[in-house]
Formats: sequence, C-alpha cells, structure tokens
Amino acid sequence: MIKPENFITDRASVAINALYGADMDKSALQVQVTRKEFEGDYTLVVFPLLKVSKSTPENTGKAIGEWLMANCPEISAYNVVKGFLNISFSTVYWNGIFSWIASAEDFGQHEPTGKTIMVEFSSPNTNKPLHLGHIRNNLLGWSVSKLLEANGHKVLKVNLVNDRGIHICKSMLAWLKKGNGETPESSGKKGDHLVGDYYVAFNDMYKAEVDELVAGGMSKEEAEKNAPSLKEAQEMLYRWEHGDKEVVDLWKKMNGWVYEGFDKTYSDLGISFDRTYYESQTYLFGKALVQKGLDMGIFERETDGSVWCDLTADGLDRKLLLRGDGTSVYITQDLGTAEQRFEEYSLDEHIYVVGNEQNYHFQVLKLILKKLGFAWADSIYHLSYGMVELPQGKMKSREGTVVDADDLIEKMYNTAKETSLELGKLENMDEKEQDELFRMIGLGALKYFIIKVDPKKTMLFDPKESIDFNGNTGPFIQYTHARIKSILRKAAASGIGYGPESVNPEVALSPKEVRIIKILNQFPDKIAEGGEAHSPAIIANYAYDLAKEFNQYYHDTPVLKEEDRALLCCRLVLVDCIAKVLVKAMSILGISLPERM
Repeated sequence: MIKPENFITDRASVAINALYGADMDKSALQVQVTRKEFEGDYTLVVFPLLKVSKSTPENTGKAIGEWLMANCPEISAYNVVKGFLNISFSTVYWNGIFSWIASAEDFGQHEPTGKTIMVEFSSPNTNKPLHLGHIRNNLLGWSVSKLLEANGHKVLKVNLVNDRGIHICKSMLAWLKKGNGETPESSGKKGDHLVGDYYVAFNDMYKAEVDELVAGGMSKEEAEKNAPSLKEAQEMLYRWEHGDKEVVDLWKKMNGWVYEGFDKTYSDLGISFDRTYYESQTYLFGKALVQKGLDMGIFERETDGSVWCDLTADGLDRKLLLRGDGTSVYITQDLGTAEQRFEEYSLDEHIYVVGNEQNYHFQVLKLILKKLGFAWADSIYHLSYGMVELPQGKMKSREGTVVDADDLIEKMYNTAKETSLELGKLENMDEKEQDELFRMIGLGALKYFIIKVDPKKTMLFDPKESIDFNGNTGPFIQYTHARIKSILRKAAASGIGYGPESVNPEVALSPKEVRIIKILNQFPDKIAEGGEAHSPAIIANYAYDLAKEFNQYYHDTPVLKEEDRALLCCRLVLVDCIAKVLVKAMSILGISLPERM
C-alpha cells in the first residue's frame, strides 16, 4: 500500500504537470501531517511550487486542490491556508488502507535491511544481585533490540559480565571470614543474593575498621586506605591475577552461585542473550591496541610505565590506558572488545545500553578509536539512560538499600493479585490461570511503567501507580486487549464469521472508525521513528493511544448490537486489527497480553 505522503506527492506531481506543464521532482514536494488546529489529513507545502505556477500561494494551492478533487476519488476535500494546501482523504481511501492492514501478513514489520547491529546491555557485577537500576537497563536493551528487529535489522543481544576486580574479592573475603561454609543450598538463598549479602558484610567490616583507626588518631583518608580488610581484598585480587589456585577456585565457586541466580532473574523478566562475554576473558584484549597507539605516536608512556592518551586538544582530558604495573583499565578492555566484535561480526552499529553517568567514558572511547584509525568508530552509539529513583531517594548497593529485582518482581505479582481480586477481573478462571494472569499483569505493569518513559529521562518508580487499570499503564492496555478478545469470542459463539474480505469499500465509515484506521496506519512509521531514536517509549505511548481510542470508540459505538451485517463484520475486523497491533506493539516491549481478564 502506498503511504499517504507518497500518494499525495504522486498525484500532486501529475497535477502540476497538467496545470503548469512542468515535470516536478517528487522529492522536492513537501508533505506533512496536517496540524491539529486545521482541517485535513495531510498538507502539501505550496511555496516551492510558485516558480512553476507563476501565481500566488493561495491561487496555486486552490488550483492543485481543485484538480485533485476532480481527478482523485480518494480525496474528498481541501482547504488552503496561506501557502499550505490541506488535503482530506475520502472513505474510499481509508477503506483501502483498512483492507490493506487487515490483509497484511506481518503488518508493521519492515523489510530486511541487511544491517547487523549489536546491542550490549545488562552488564552486571558478580558481587550483588540485580536491582531496579538493572531492570531498566535490561528492559531498555531488550525492547530496543526487538524494535531494531522490527525495523528489519539483524540484532545480536550480548551481555558483558563484570566478573573480576576488587568488588568480587570483597565478597569472597567476607565469605571466608564470616560465611562458615554457607552455600545457596544450606541457606535457601539465591546465589546472587547470598554473595550480595557478603558484599554488604564486607562494607560493614571495613567501616568498623576505619572508625577504629580514626579513633586511634589516624586521619579518615589514611584509615580508608589502610583498613586491614581492604588490604586483604587487594592482596586477594593480586593472587587472582597471578592464577593462585585457591583464590581462583573460590572465585569460580562464588561466581557460579551468582550466574545461577542471574539466570533465574533473567528468565523471570523474559530476557535472554545471543552471547555472553566475561570480563575475566576480555580484560586483556586492549593491550595490543595500546602498543599500536604507542607505535603511532598517539599514546605516550610516562616514566612510571603508565600509558596515557592526551585528549586535551579535543576538549577532554588525559586518559589512562595502562597502569604503571602494566594492568589494564576499563577503557582498555572496551577498546579491545570493540575491535574484536566489529571484526568478528562485521557490525554496522554497536549500541551500548549504559547509564548516563558513563557519558564521558563513551566520548573518550569513540575518540580514541578514531585516532587509532578505525572507520567504524562513528558506528558506536551510547544509549544513555537516566537513573531510576524511588520516593525515598537514590539506591546504594554497598549499604544494602537497593530495590532488589527479584523482590520487586514478586511484589508486582502480589500487587497485581491484590488489585485483580479487588476489581473482580478473573472471569471464572481456575487457580493456575489466575496465577499466570497475576504474573502477566505484574510484569506488564513493571515493564510498561519503565519503558514508557523516554530513556534519557531520570524516572521515579512507584509500583502501586504502575499497576493501575486506568490511565497510561500496562494493565490498562492488557485489559483493553482482553476486552476485545471477549467481543470476538462472543461473535464466534453467535456464528458471526468475518475476515479481511469483510472490509467492504461501500460501507460508510464513521469519523471515529476513520480515526482508528489512521492510528493503525501509523504503526509502521512509529516503528521506524522508535528505531531511529532508539526509544521504545514511542511504541509504548503509541499502544496506549490506540487502546484509549478503542475504549472511547467502544463506549460510543455498538459492535455486537449492530443489525447491519456488513457493518457488523466490518467493525469486528477493525477491533481484531486493533488487538493484533496491540499484541505486536507490546511484544516489542516484552509484554504479553492476556486473552481474558
């Protein structure tokens, strides 16, 4: 089906040739959606046409409008406002669009582009369980990946697990000192929770030591550097980096506990990856690039052996790439993994889903890669997102004040259960169906509440507000879908058959029905817009607009009570199309829609 903008440029170019004898390049014709304060569907900008019309904007617009009205049954009206020709489509046109939407095999899915895009997200540390901040990261990474797939790209979803460093050694040391051999099995705790508890225990132990040293006369700064537990953790990290079997075995055991815990949380969230990288296997990747930079003269080695890149001429600062003892830093690893991934997968784009506190890091990463001569450096995109905050403020992992992901998922389930039972939205379901519904609603509420916010914005999370069955929430859209499916089940039970062939061009569409068709027709463009902006919030809010429009339509328009059979079948096709588009839109967000509620 030709897009409305293209339909107008096609017909307008014919009109210009007929009226003025000029062959107008279609790409020079400007068509846009008519502004809300004016009557019309789409607007043709007349000003660029005055050279060929040799007339005023108003007369040119009127002449083209009259020609379109006389020669195109798809156009029902026009008006001219200064240099803008506002065009209204007839029901003939919208019936054609409706028929196309109803018949399309995979409406909204774009043709394959041949592009390969990698999306890295999650990237947890193995010293603590996933929390609310990770949930936003995971949901953004997943939905952006699905959105890019809907745009026709091949997408690789990858995770880089931060499984080495001083943070994991702190948990290991606390477990050795205080754990008494505790395991996930003996404690009944998920492995990531168990290890996280020991990270908090280390912090408590460290703070007590610092306080004791300060009480003994040492400055706080000195005490923080010389606390015995910190020295021991640093020694443990040194032993790990030198392959000490005892430390490495403990590291493998405790990380194994964490991975099992992570897998359970990912499964509960509906998240999976095409490939998982581990920092312990990638942290050395960038060392060869450091040598390359030294050979090129873009890096410099200090007298202590450390290697730096001076970016002050580019408005940034000097960046450490290798410490004096030869060990790498985060940027070194990211340089190396970027090179490896672009070579291995011939990527067209690499998206890093990372919080906005790392904006500077990615500026530096791209700039250094450019200086190293990699043409693909500009194909790196940092999807920078705002933090998630709670009414009581920011979360702190070390102090154990984070909102745990598993606890939140369970809380959302319980809130969905409580709300559904209060409202009686169960429609004679058995216990198993109810359990599945509560989990679907709880997860849908959580995911939608987070994804509907533009990624760049900091957001305040309120579980109770997210579960509301009214307003811009996941449960509202889920309930709308269930309501439509109930209508369609009743139609089937009454023996009313319908399908794409039921779209009758002679059936007069109401203004509300035309409005819904217009919104449905926007879906492929919203997918393109969301993909371009790397913003699944565009799809979330589109789904809400569509669901809201259906509810207003259903309130005012009889569907099953309609006596005209042709009109009844046409309306059933329309609400069926709404349901299908809602399913497709919400599946991009990782949200399931129930058949019954």
